[in-house]
Amino acid sequence: MKGHSSWNITLFVGSMIMLLGPIATVAQYESAVGDPGMRRDGLRVAFEAWNFCNEVGVEAPGMGSPRAADCFDLSGRHRHRRSARFHKNVTLRHKVTEVDNRLGIGSAFPGLRTDVLNNADLYAAHKELYLGSLCKVEDTPKPWHFWMIMLKNGNFDTTSGLCPENGRKAPPFSPGKFPCFGIRCMNQPILNHQQTQILGNSTMRGGFNGTYELGADVTDGIDDISFYEVVWEKKIGAGSWVFHHKLKTSKKYPWLMLYLRADTAKGFSGGYHYNTRGMLKTLPESPNFKVRMTLDIKRGGGPRSQFYLIDIGSCWKNNGKPCDGDVLTDVTRYSEMIINPETRSWCSPTSLGNCPPYHITPDNKKIHRNDTDNFPYSAYHYYCAPGNAKFLESPASTCDPYSNPQAQELVQLLPHPAWAEYGYPTKQGDGWIGDGQTWELDVGGLSSRLYFYQDPATSPARRIWPSVDVGTEIFVSDEDEMAEWTLSDFDVLLTST
Repeated sequence: MKGHSSWNITLFVGSMIMLLGPIATVAQYESAVGDPGMRRDGLRVAFEAWNFCNEVGVEAPGMGSPRAADCFDLSGRHRHRRSARFHKNVTLRHKVTEVDNRLGIGSAFPGLRTDVLNNADLYAAHKELYLGSLCKVEDTPKPWHFWMIMLKNGNFDTTSGLCPENGRKAPPFSPGKFPCFGIRCMNQPILNHQQTQILGNSTMRGGFNGTYELGADVTDGIDDISFYEVVWEKKIGAGSWVFHHKLKTSKKYPWLMLYLRADTAKGFSGGYHYNTRGMLKTLPESPNFKVRMTLDIKRGGGPRSQFYLIDIGSCWKNNGKPCDGDVLTDVTRYSEMIINPETRSWCSPTSLGNCPPYHITPDNKKIHRNDTDNFPYSAYHYYCAPGNAKFLESPASTCDPYSNPQAQELVQLLPHPAWAEYGYPTKQGDGWIGDGQTWELDVGGLSSRLYFYQDPATSPARRIWPSVDVGTEIFVSDEDEMAEWTLSDFDVLLTST
């Protein structure tokens, strides 16, 4: 059933209906993404790179703005004939040229405002919209654009004054807390693009790769340099696209992130204050959605690799109202399940500030973190509250104020029996190296029961999630580390009863 935009699971009981009486309402599933299960032959995939605070700052020399896309349709005959497949004179009709992908500040394109032309941050945001217009697929209830590959560098030059503090412009401060080898440590990467083509045996393949070391050439080898790569592959007319990811840190770049995201087709994706483009034509809302994917981790990325089986991002204000682009009052909210078995719980009876104030069971019972007999401390890696929250319960840990354009809140989970009812891993090692599997996660059900901060006496926020992603954050590694994994069959399923 994978690969269809919607399907119904129904009960057929024939003449037994009269004997059994009314039939209970049954679950219905509809895909929220434009490419359910990644099975569409005409792929839509894009690339974005960010610096520490989700901006561009400065483009890498000769690379243009760090946005690119590989979008195409198939032409010619490519269908099934009985049991044998045949693909006669099939070609790929690409929607995006390399000229488009190399566009950078100072280069105009259709619809670009003149006040954006020489601003690297705004230019990248508008370039994403332009690439989205080239890749757009008309659909119901609205068009969609592409899967998004996100690459982020965790270096922060604290002397630069580039990153705001909880949305407010912050002055430079002394280095030491964040990794940075010196001026220009927040640079954008070299980006190489292998445009998708048809190889032998009706296989389509393409990819992006590169490094943050600006003087390096990855074809000479990747020893002692950072490296990222995403290669996608699929046979025409069969199966899912398989996305093969690699991410390697280096001494200069010890904190790197690489995700494959399903973002909103229009509006703000999780963590951004710019209008974005993506795969989600309908936004999933708690509790009514699930996520299905096949994940196979080949290499974990070392002890500091916070590999997210699933990461969902949203934004609402502390008073429960939706975000509107005001970085002083908007708050990015994240829920992340970390499956690296080397990741330990920072939440404990002796570190209550790293725990959410309470845990909510599947039957909606609240267990306060002071209840040492019943609170599942090891189910949480870390909780941190928004830096602009005014009514925090003490003790409290507040989130890094610099790495998002506005304040943020994190609920980071670990495999634990507390999550069993939602289909999440229940013990350390589930889904890790050697245990690749297909997951169906009740992300909506779990996210409806997680604690998120809200000001007292305010109406509960609608938990709508414009970003759903899988990947890793190698968090300030002590040594050069490599993570490698494949992702396929990715889908976001809207549920109702």
